Amino acid sequence: MTVYRCEDTLESVFTAIYLAYEEKRDHEDTMVSLTDDPILFAEDVTVQPDEEKTRKVMNTLKRRFGGEDCEYLCMALAANDMDKAQAVYRTVVEGLRRGCGPGHLFDNLADNYIHRAFALARGVSTEAGHQKQFLRFQELENGVLYSRIGPKNDVMVFLMPHFADRLSIENFMIYDEKRNLFGIHPAGKAWYLLRGEEADRPMQLRYSAEETVYQELFRQFCHTITIKERKNPKLQKGMLPLRFREYMVEFI
Repeated sequence: MTVYRCEDTLESVFTAIYLAYEEKRDHEDTMVSLTDDPILFAEDVTVQPDEEKTRKVMNTLKRRFGGEDCEYLCMALAANDMDKAQAVYRTVVEGLRRGCGPGHLFDNLADNYIHRAFALARGVSTEAGHQKQFLRFQELENGVLYSRIGPKNDVMVFLMPHFADRLSIENFMIYDEKRNLFGIHPAGKAWYLLRGEEADRPMQLRYSAEETVYQELFRQFCHTITIKERKNPKLQKGMLPLRFREYMVEFI
């Protein structure tokens, strides 16, 4: 067996997929792994992420499976799951082997790998949708709009295009505190990510005077419209999970 040892990034996994085809590996006897767990008698190959190889794989996936299914594969790789790399790899292998056209990559959900990749992608898509609804921006003293989030999955790359389109003339940033990752959008320019050691965790934030006033007004508004007799905590938790509330002004 050949085991490609990857970093937990899309670039690393796509590079491993490229290498598996370039080196003509037996896909039934090949694994793409994000862990260092030893496998008896396996040949380990350490993968160095390659931008050109990643681009080639991405172009092939878009051409063969269509943009929507390609995006779903990317979403699966954004999931907080250590088996996602193998699931995506084998889903791609099966899709190419069966000659799946656009929109049909995930048709065979009886296949364990395809079903796993689909489930992971659906979970990431759902969380990205929730973040778009529940994310709160707050204005800092310097006029920058700032939001803090803590998602289970790495959804930043799916959030930034959404807000960059709607807040194109604003300076804003979104901070994923679980991954020490910033999504930064300068007004009128392209957005970008700042990750890891390059990004300093924000320590003390100072809100603008207007922001402080509006936060208090919004809290009072939410309390005022509440109908005590119709309070339903169980339903509320179903509609708004508790893990989102620590990042929402009205619950602070």
